[in-house]
Amino acid sequence: MCEGVRLVNWQRADMDSCHDMNRFTHRVRNLGLAAMALLVSCSGMGNATPDYNTIGKQFAEVLQNSHFSRERFSAALYTKFLDCYLQSIDPQHLYFTQADVDALRKKYADSFGDYLLNRETSSLAQQLYGMYAERALKHIGQAEAILHEYEKNPPTFDSQRTVPRTRRKLPRAKDEAELDQVWRDQVEDMMLTEVCRRENVARLAAEKGKPDPNAKEPSPASKILARLRRVRMEVQEADEEDMVTYLLNAVAHVYDPHSDYMGAREEKQFKDMIKASLVGIGAQLREDDDGSTKIEGIVKGGPADKNGQLKLGDHVVAVDTNADGNWTDILFMSIDKVVNLIRGKKDVPVRLRVQSADSGDERIVTIVRDEVPMSESLASSRIVDLHERGPQGEERTYRLGILTLPSFYVDMDGGDVHCSVDVRRILARMVREKVQGLVIDLRANGGGSLEEVRKMVGLFTGAGPVVQVKDARGQVERLTVSGKPNFSGELVVLTSKASASASEIFAGAMKDYGRAVIVGDETTFGKGTVQVPRSLADYMPFFSSREGCGLIKVTVQKFYRINGASTQLKGVSSDIELPTVTSGMQIGEAEMDNAMPYDSIAKAGSYVPNPHLTEILPQLRERSAARVAKDRDLQNNVWYANYRRRIVKENSYSLNKEKRQAQIAELRDFKKKSDADRKQRYEVMSKEDAEKLTIYRLKLSDLDSRDLPLASKEDKDNFMREAKDPEEELEDSLDYPSDLDPVLRETLYVLRDMIDLR
Repeated sequence: MCEGVRLVNWQRADMDSCHDMNRFTHRVRNLGLAAMALLVSCSGMGNATPDYNTIGKQFAEVLQNSHFSRERFSAALYTKFLDCYLQSIDPQHLYFTQADVDALRKKYADSFGDYLLNRETSSLAQQLYGMYAERALKHIGQAEAILHEYEKNPPTFDSQRTVPRTRRKLPRAKDEAELDQVWRDQVEDMMLTEVCRRENVARLAAEKGKPDPNAKEPSPASKILARLRRVRMEVQEADEEDMVTYLLNAVAHVYDPHSDYMGAREEKQFKDMIKASLVGIGAQLREDDDGSTKIEGIVKGGPADKNGQLKLGDHVVAVDTNADGNWTDILFMSIDKVVNLIRGKKDVPVRLRVQSADSGDERIVTIVRDEVPMSESLASSRIVDLHERGPQGEERTYRLGILTLPSFYVDMDGGDVHCSVDVRRILARMVREKVQGLVIDLRANGGGSLEEVRKMVGLFTGAGPVVQVKDARGQVERLTVSGKPNFSGELVVLTSKASASASEIFAGAMKDYGRAVIVGDETTFGKGTVQVPRSLADYMPFFSSREGCGLIKVTVQKFYRINGASTQLKGVSSDIELPTVTSGMQIGEAEMDNAMPYDSIAKAGSYVPNPHLTEILPQLRERSAARVAKDRDLQNNVWYANYRRRIVKENSYSLNKEKRQAQIAELRDFKKKSDADRKQRYEVMSKEDAEKLTIYRLKLSDLDSRDLPLASKEDKDNFMREAKDPEEELEDSLDYPSDLDPVLRETLYVLRDMIDLR
């Protein structure tokens, strides 16, 4: 994400996520909203401090009165509020013992919600965060002391102990003595992870005859100490907005996992993401271990790119937000706060103190902020001419389309950005180009606007119901669309476990109408609830400050497919399931705490499904299964999915170096073997593709071109120039032939079969 919030993960050498050692960071917001409302900006009070006590009270009232459950605050909920707060701020159970939790329950469990209702939100937020910070800093200090000792006497890593991969669902340590041992294990695990990573990188560099990228790195203990310093700073730099956000989110998440509070900073980031553009400098930022913020990418054509002074790999150490001489030192500052300093009003300059990636020299870079369109977040497409023999052996050319939609985006401030408009324009060009069938790729689509998905369904079905929505009173509304379809060719919707919310409305409607074959993971995410964002400024008392009040995103409805089934928890099942890299991952609504239950309602009686796809589906499955069994890339996905399931089930890593390296070697050796196999096969596939495939690029910028340009490897790099990772350069990075990954390639063959069977 450009100048965006980045969730800091500690990575193991075998590329599995390690423990969340930092506090509850601002998580990347799920864009899977099924409804959008126009937001009214907070205004009218200059630079006044937000009145979080009144904000908390109004938040509590709106939540109780607007949430689908209509559940009122009660003693039973108060205990859940506290437990949810502790779980969210300490998800890996590294800071609070069970004794701490028992003491906090005794003090706050009967009165938690009363603090909000009695306008004492700020007091409670600061009390709870203060206790968290005290414990977090204590244990971070303990870890630092152990690491300093390891600088003198490195561990031998010959014990037979193990450490959990995740502690999220494990019981908390019963007391401080037990938690101290947990931390000793954590630090030893961090050290072993770093040592193994370096050894593996050094081995790979030697095999490639290249210099070791870690040769100039500080010692493993020193590097981990630098990371811990950033964690320490993140704990210490939390301001009142952060503290209140943690508190109110805990309350909202007891009602369901998708109701949220967003403070002023998050509200701005959220609105930027949903409209797929922002005002800033157009740079991708990353936290570096030395405490600086590293320039990882520069958006082509963005302000930083046009300015030309900022270079990939540069390290930003200070920011002068208004270019007025008031510098802020950002060393070890969290990315979301750095982003807040760099972003600002259009046409206003920002100054960065930068250390050169090449020489280390320090310089001042001044860049004027401007609108940065996030073109990679907009709809894009390709046209694929597949030259093959038809079912009777005749030479045929199948003209197929691929539409990639990252989200159902819309400008919530009333601008011109609408995904349905963009898709309509793409479809019009595809019709002109005589495209016979289309794959709609929603694998990474987390949702978006209900209104946009309603319109998009109509582009393929024409007039009729799209989705059913039930409110808290049990009233059901059927949302419909009018008009004729814009595209009548064959249709496949490609989904994954990450396809959520509005994506599931679209996939469900296409399936219920018999309009498309659904291909991908076993099911989609399973989010069947509707959230509406509401500005808390609209609910503040007349004479109250409306400064920085933020918004509440609250679940107000559940949506149902036109066949009456909810997507909640169960998602939309695939008609043809393929082996994918996500199939072995624990992703989905069912994995989330406090998820709302599944139910169903009566089907919409005014739609008539087309039986054709049901009739040909057995043949499609049979043909696909035969290809999948022979496809070594897809069979590799089967292996990896099984590996992931086993790792999750075992939930254990050895603190013995020999055993840890053996664990890492399993995945490394599999990857090495599969990469060698792919290198040979991809050379052959590339030659075959050159003969049987012609692929044209059809981005939004190409729609008015007389002749469509041929797609190229550079197309995916058109948006941003990215810094090269020395370690990644050691890997045998193999691009999929024709930029068609194995799942997408098989999906195109399913589409071809549909044309043959029509």
